Amino acid sequence: MGLWIAAVGVGGCALALAPYAWTRLASVGRRKGVGTVPHRPVAVVLGAAAWEDGPSPLLARRLDLAARLYESGRVDRILVSGDNREVSRHETDTMTAYLREQGVPAERIDADPHGYRTWDTCVRVRDLFGVREATMVTQSFHLPRTVALARAAGIDAVGVGDPSMGARRRATVIGYAREVGAAVKALRDAVLRPAPARAER
Repeated sequence: MGLWIAAVGVGGCALALAPYAWTRLASVGRRKGVGTVPHRPVAVVLGAAAWEDGPSPLLARRLDLAARLYESGRVDRILVSGDNREVSRHETDTMTAYLREQGVPAERIDADPHGYRTWDTCVRVRDLFGVREATMVTQSFHLPRTVALARAAGIDAVGVGDPSMGARRRATVIGYAREVGAAVKALRDAVLRPAPARAER
């Protein structure tokens, strides 16, 4: 009986971790550094918390990576995607303003104001902006899921992640922990392929 219970427990754990394993496998060889990532027409920066005085530290680090990609010629444009409602402190407006402060020309920045979830962002940038090849930019803990979903949406995606552990340890640890559950939803999105949330959400 004890062996049976142990086997069930191991099987349950394996099943629970399978979606997380999928995100890792789907992004193998596609997670790069700024200096090694291949050229793509656009960098897609995933939204995160915006504060009253600008982007949160994690979001700023994503935007700094995107600016470096642009400056080094690794991408030609930057597309920011997030929740631009007032309740979210206008994420994409904040992201655009920050990039301009970093020297990225306004005409090289596009914004998707309705990227409420990672899957929504991937589908919207594909359908509304015609993105077929992209470098996805986010934190390292979020990158496998982001690249996996972008590929599931039909985008030839590579990714650059911010290794935020040294700068924002607590937020990064929480981020890694949340990815196990978030991977379940990601796999469901990849299989069911739901339409993005409506803009008036």
